[in-house]
Amino acid sequence: MDENENADNFKDAEEILNINKSERKIMRAQSEMGFLDDHAPRTSIDIITPLPISFSEVGESLEGLLENNKKWAKTITAQVPTFFANHAKGQNPKIVWIGCSDSRVPAETVVQLGPGEIFVHRNIANQFNHTDLNSLSVLQYAVDHLKVEHIIVCGHYGCGGVLASMSNQQHGLVDHWLRNIKDVYCANKSEIDALPECDRANRMVELNVVQQVYNIAATNIVQNAWEGGRKLEVHGWVYDLGTGLIKDLEMNIREAKDLRDQIFQVLFEKIN
Repeated sequence: MDENENADNFKDAEEILNINKSERKIMRAQSEMGFLDDHAPRTSIDIITPLPISFSEVGESLEGLLENNKKWAKTITAQVPTFFANHAKGQNPKIVWIGCSDSRVPAETVVQLGPGEIFVHRNIANQFNHTDLNSLSVLQYAVDHLKVEHIIVCGHYGCGGVLASMSNQQHGLVDHWLRNIKDVYCANKSEIDALPECDRANRMVELNVVQQVYNIAATNIVQNAWEGGRKLEVHGWVYDLGTGLIKDLEMNIREAKDLRDQIFQVLFEKIN
């Protein structure tokens, strides 16, 4: 279907349905993405792909959000009647995502996966600290119970947490949370300081992700899974806010021997 035909279809649908402004934006986005083309393939991804609707477009009203939820659930049920019933039976994601709390980096959206596909944990500056019971609990549940196969640490350029950690300014309680990023800087000081000032923050974002990958791989949670013969890989990615693209840092740990230093390798007693 060419652009003119696609536009005509949208105008006809708009006149018939007499839809409001927010709904017009949804339909326009769907039209541009091919969802209104009768010849385009219809999949569950088509109907659950989040669209860029701002809070202001629902009048900054919580009631507007609840109304959006009703429309979303109704649309999905009409297209895939068993969608919610199947999801209520349980989850079986293959990925656990350790990401930043930044509102511009929603895990499922940036990789275009739907509900039930990614087990998500987010915090400021995508940290994984060995004293953080929250992160450790998420990891253990994902690895031991959900049996995920991929652990993705995804940071993003322009991360406010990383930028804050690179300054000497006080920011309150969060300074304690970001303290470990300063350690990353100290461990890579010569590399960072040799870069042009405009590139330092981006490189720090990358090195922070690398460190979190190592922190996760060093846990007995991950190493017990490897010892048991499980497929489990830890990956480091960075999302670019300016392009929407993800950079693979090619930081992949698939077994204990890939650790930075063997001091982090857990020993296992062999039972005779």
